[in-house]
Amino acid sequence: MTTCPSCGADNIEGVDACDQCGQTLTDLPGDAPATALEKQLVSAEVAAMNPRQPLLVAPGTSVREVIQLMVDNSIGCVLIVEDDNIRGVFTERDVLLKLNVDYEQHLDKPVDQFMTEDPQTLSSDAKIAFAVQRMDLGGYRHLPIVEPDGKLTGVISVRDILSFLTDAMSDGS
Repeated sequence: MTTCPSCGADNIEGVDACDQCGQTLTDLPGDAPATALEKQLVSAEVAAMNPRQPLLVAPGTSVREVIQLMVDNSIGCVLIVEDDNIRGVFTERDVLLKLNVDYEQHLDKPVDQFMTEDPQTLSSDAKIAFAVQRMDLGGYRHLPIVEPDGKLTGVISVRDILSFLTDAMSDGS
């Protein structure tokens, strides 16, 4: 059996991905974590970072209103939710790359025209190392956090991971 480093589930030897969480099992390190910091990354759960409550908006909310919410709350992303389901995420990167210099002509359009659809999510019991890997592979700066039943509970950012690492290193790790 191979134990998934993300969720702890046992998997049949030789499978490429964890049956429970989808974490790749093909590039598992052969050696145990070398430092205390590495041990924390592979053992601490995302919940330890205290994911923040995300700002939620409906799909038809205007881009103007969403950008103002982001500015007023000093945040980099808003989740677009409909019927308690995450439909998308709208980030500062979407403002820069999708609206760009033509932003003024898009301000009154609905945010769902510019959001990133069906964002990847992560459960609060996933290991922080898995969050780092998912963000790196997907090029994400934010990840919505959900419970196993799919209920949205928070959002983490690259800044949260950097803060976790800084705290871990200052604790002598």
